[in-house]
Amino acid sequence: MKLVVVGLGIQGQKRIKHAQKNELVATVDINNKKADYRTLEKVPIKKYDTVFICTPDNVKIKIIEFCLKQKKNFLVEKPLLGKDINLERISKKCIKSKIVGYTAYNHRFEPHFINLKNYLKKKKIGKIYYCKIFYGNGTAKIVKKSPWKDTSDGVISDLGSHLLDTVNFWFNCNYRNFKMAKFKKFENNSPDYVNLIYQNKSLFIELEATLCMWKNTFRCEIVGSKGSLSIDSLCKWGPSKFIYRKRKYPSGIPKETCLTLQMKDPTWKQEYLYFKKLIKNKSYDNFRSDKIIKKIIGNL
Repeated sequence: MKLVVVGLGIQGQKRIKHAQKNELVATVDINNKKADYRTLEKVPIKKYDTVFICTPDNVKIKIIEFCLKQKKNFLVEKPLLGKDINLERISKKCIKSKIVGYTAYNHRFEPHFINLKNYLKKKKIGKIYYCKIFYGNGTAKIVKKSPWKDTSDGVISDLGSHLLDTVNFWFNCNYRNFKMAKFKKFENNSPDYVNLIYQNKSLFIELEATLCMWKNTFRCEIVGSKGSLSIDSLCKWGPSKFIYRKRKYPSGIPKETCLTLQMKDPTWKQEYLYFKKLIKNKSYDNFRSDKIIKKIIGNL
């Protein structure tokens, strides 16, 4: 892989940190003087085959269109939601031109998210009754100072898109069953708190996200007929705990298995390796989850 990273903000710096040195051939940023080039068009076409798009939302589609035209693989930071973004067209173009396109949702690679998925596959907790997830950080003031972040959907597309991607990964949800329970604008022009509800005949999901939580917090609880699964914190905020509780009949203290991880955030490296695997396996159609998330937020 011959890689160009476009955008040297927080996400771009993380991508550079976890890229293999012999694969990173150039950096691009219109404002950062340390970048090798101001625009992607200035980078010699033969120098690279892959682009990581770590830019503000309003320029993502322009860079994606350039990658499609030049037949370059691309990873774009989440979310991919703009009105000018036609995911169906992008997906078909990738398949036709044999380009790997992928939207980065690094939480998919949290070890405990994968553990939980495996427990669900094995039906360890029986029939799923409900799932509740809370995701909060204290970035409201940082977002307010940004010329582009404090616009439109706010926390709904920021942290909310992560949660929607996660429950799609675990449960394969139908986008029509999501409803907006409430949202608030406590400190921002855009929503900085949101509560979403999903409900069908067999499953209830509640998703809560906010930029007004002064201690970074992630909590998940899934309850089923035979037990429950919990996640407390992400690896980046550690320690991160995964708890499986086996129900005791008719009631009482359940048998509990707890796995605690204290480690640096592994998700960025794992996502990098996953993207390389997509290229190796010639996996050209990777926008299914994006289409669902866009429909959900569009409906909301």
